[in-house]
Amino acid sequence: MTVLITNIGELTTNDPELGQLTNAALVLDGDRVVWTGPAGDAPAADNLVDVEGRAALPGWVDSHTHLLFAGDRTAEFTARMAGQPYAAGGIAVTVNATREATDEQLTEGLRRHLAEAASQGTTCLETKTGYGLSTEHELRSARIAGQLADEVTFLGAHLVPPGWAADDYVRLVCGEMLDAVAPHVRWADVFCETGAFNEDQSREVLKAAAAKGLGLRVHGNQLGHGPGVRLAVELNAASVDHCTHLTPSDIDALAGSSTVATLLPACDLSTRQPLPEARKLLDAGATIALASNCNPGSSYTSSMAFCVATAVLQMRLTVEEAVRAATWGGARALGRDSGDGAVGVLRPGARADVHVLDAPSVTHLAYRPGVPLTHSVWRCGLRVR
Repeated sequence: MTVLITNIGELTTNDPELGQLTNAALVLDGDRVVWTGPAGDAPAADNLVDVEGRAALPGWVDSHTHLLFAGDRTAEFTARMAGQPYAAGGIAVTVNATREATDEQLTEGLRRHLAEAASQGTTCLETKTGYGLSTEHELRSARIAGQLADEVTFLGAHLVPPGWAADDYVRLVCGEMLDAVAPHVRWADVFCETGAFNEDQSREVLKAAAAKGLGLRVHGNQLGHGPGVRLAVELNAASVDHCTHLTPSDIDALAGSSTVATLLPACDLSTRQPLPEARKLLDAGATIALASNCNPGSSYTSSMAFCVATAVLQMRLTVEEAVRAATWGGARALGRDSGDGAVGVLRPGARADVHVLDAPSVTHLAYRPGVPLTHSVWRCGLRVR
């Protein structure tokens, strides 16, 4: 059944040939976009939806979340706001709660967060394991996430669990744990940071994952300068995420590579870290993505609109650059930006993921920060709001 979405006042396509259109229309057929162009030229369809001059754009592509968890870390947030520094060790609190939760509790929590994100225009979402940190619990997380999320990343190397020597735990991650989880995920990640895994340990994890055929991602340069960016570029990782503390050589390395710099501004605000230098990255020629990093400890928000507004108001991006980073950039970080069924773009053959704003332009995302502007959402051609 075809759907004609017409009278679009401003249509952001992210397609280099189509560009941004005014007085536009889209035709959806099943889970694909089949036509894009001027409203007056639109073909007939089974159903017509008149959006009355509102802006439309691809659904948000949130390429970095941690939604498979149980428990609450409100106390940690309160302490941080009172001046205590953020440290990666808080992850252990969530690990304990997640291990104690039932499959049903974890599934329901993930469903709830996915629905929350979709209601705000997120139509493609990656999430990670990493709150199990044992073969049994990492495998459980991967199986549950794989039933619901678009993309799943293995993050067994999130933190060294209490009672383990770091090198012994890395051997577990690279061996038994990876063997168990690999059939259920597409990506592998490592937290390459002081307090988590050093450069040699991170390289070992990533090389083992690559040997299993998994794509690579890296948590890097969040808490200070370090080897994360350099390692991600060396191993041709799809993305390096956080990028809060970059040297000029890190920026040059990203600009000269295919690795996407995924920026997580909501996390930096919550942990009172400096915001990434998005302007310098773009001006150097690097590809950037914006993502929510939704997780219970350091960034408990699923609002991509908040990330876009922050990038514009505090990181010196234009609205168009921020929107592109939160849609096409996220798709690029997930390897889903091209070909049939691409996300983050609205052109014939793309997945039918459409976000209509209750505003005439995407500029309102930053012009009216904090205002809920999502009017309607289609995901895979089905209207979910």
